[in-house]
Amino acid sequence: MDKYLITIGESEYEVTAEQLAGLDLIQTADREYHLLQEGKAYHCELLDFNPREKTLSLRLNGRPYELQVGDRYDQMVKQLGLQIAASQVSSDVFAPMPGLILDIMVSAGQEIEAGTPLLILEAMKMENVLKADGAGTIKSVVVQQGEAVDKRQLLIEME
Repeated sequence: MDKYLITIGESEYEVTAEQLAGLDLIQTADREYHLLQEGKAYHCELLDFNPREKTLSLRLNGRPYELQVGDRYDQMVKQLGLQIAASQVSSDVFAPMPGLILDIMVSAGQEIEAGTPLLILEAMKMENVLKADGAGTIKSVVVQQGEAVDKRQLLIEME
């Protein structure tokens, strides 16, 4: 039986897959849901969802909550003490797919915040704006406008 660890602030809740499957949850509008749990009704609005970070922001009966969801692998990593410090995670930017660099919006030495647009990559006739995952400083821009790039090719080095 899969168990999930839901963290809200400093509190942690263990929830099974069976409990999640048994929720009486009905979508009422885009990003809005009606939840019935143990005879109580709740209005739930999904504000943000980040599957990569396994986080979501929601408003439950008008009250905001930030949730972190840990699956069995996350729990095992935590239990074994193998978490990677945020400072050790590489923040360099790599091409997610082959494409053509249409525009570069940053330069070496520039300070950036999470969400800052870095460059536009055209792939499969679509323009994709690559944004910063976190704050930092641009060490170097490795590519040039008009250059064709391969999947996983280094585009921008971060400090």
